[in-house]
Amino acid sequence: MLSGKQLRKVAIVGYNRIPFARQNTTYANAGNKDMMTAALGGLIDKYNLAGKQLGEVAGGAVIKHSWEINLMRECVLASSLDPKTPACDIEQACNTGIESAVYIANKIALGQLDCGIAGGVDSTSNVPLVLNEHIRSILLSVRRSKSTMDKIKKLLQINLKDFTPIAPMNIEPGTGLSMGGHTEYTAKYYKISREDQDRFSLESHQKMASALDRGFFDDMITPYKGLLFDNNMRRDSSIEKLAKLKPAFDKENGSLTAGNSSPLTDGASCILLASEEWAQQNNLPILAYITHAEIAAIEYIQNKHNLLLSAIYAAPKMLKKAGMKLQDFDFYEIHEAFAAQVLATLKIWESPELTKEFGLEENLGAIDRSKLNVNGSSLAAGHPFAATGGRILATMAKLLNEKGSGKGFISVCAAGGQGITVILEK
Repeated sequence: MLSGKQLRKVAIVGYNRIPFARQNTTYANAGNKDMMTAALGGLIDKYNLAGKQLGEVAGGAVIKHSWEINLMRECVLASSLDPKTPACDIEQACNTGIESAVYIANKIALGQLDCGIAGGVDSTSNVPLVLNEHIRSILLSVRRSKSTMDKIKKLLQINLKDFTPIAPMNIEPGTGLSMGGHTEYTAKYYKISREDQDRFSLESHQKMASALDRGFFDDMITPYKGLLFDNNMRRDSSIEKLAKLKPAFDKENGSLTAGNSSPLTDGASCILLASEEWAQQNNLPILAYITHAEIAAIEYIQNKHNLLLSAIYAAPKMLKKAGMKLQDFDFYEIHEAFAAQVLATLKIWESPELTKEFGLEENLGAIDRSKLNVNGSSLAAGHPFAATGGRILATMAKLLNEKGSGKGFISVCAAGGQGITVILEK
């Protein structure tokens, strides 16, 4: 602890990411280390960090190969940072990028660090392939066999079908359902219509296209493998086109489609955090301060519609500690895992009856939706699980810096019924 000293203010002073790419497209052959090192490299170049020893780099990936132990440290060593810069891996599903920032921010606030980088990366294209249990047990027994003949006998038990890998699945172990499967329950329970979901998704694409055209993203992204911007954004999307898409999870009665759900995506992002003193010493602007954060979890195995709704608990706790109301913010960034999840969250905040279902005394009320995800979000950009937090933090920091003042509210939901809310201030 700081032995009586005041906590220091923590500033976001820089950001960078590579463009996000839909699964099995531009980055199909890029691994987590490749992408994270590229994102780090862009950050280092922008802010003249080459050769500098930073306090710490923290981040991680949700989907990792067994050889990607100590991933962030390996990315540091592959970068032009001073190799004496330490690093650690953090993983909390889609919260990873935000949790990494909170981890670094807390150390800066306590005086343990002067600066640090938080990041996240994920490849849904380059996923580990697992052999089935039969061939695994045979190969293990071969290793234990003492004679060559015994080894041969064991190997002869293998047949061709044993080489078929177990298909990777993005499911909740406690329910066997995917995020989309759970969100179908959410949409039905809270009566979120297909039309509202499609309209919300279309607006995300339209807002991101508008932000791109006015140059908002120009200083935020380092081109990678020939890609200049996220390849999921659809300028030509329309309500009519979205309405023609078939349900993706509940084939018979579902309302979630590929159009109103964030796609499986590859990408990496990072942000530079620092104390005010370090920022001044290195001639870096203070874009915004991280002032509050709250992590929460929710029961979702018995109540399957709850999976991505833990912000219902995180937000009121954080706002009470901050002495603020939900309406006190200039901008809101709510991660768009699915249009239905965002719309359900807003509906619960607005409804006293629905709030009571969660055991909460008061509803938070409605927000001005013209301030929500003003540059589009995950439905348009895509969602590389661990990288989304860095993208959202960077977007909010830039919005507040451009305005010159104000407050920003961030909410990210994650697998396992977890979620995090954050306040940025300028």
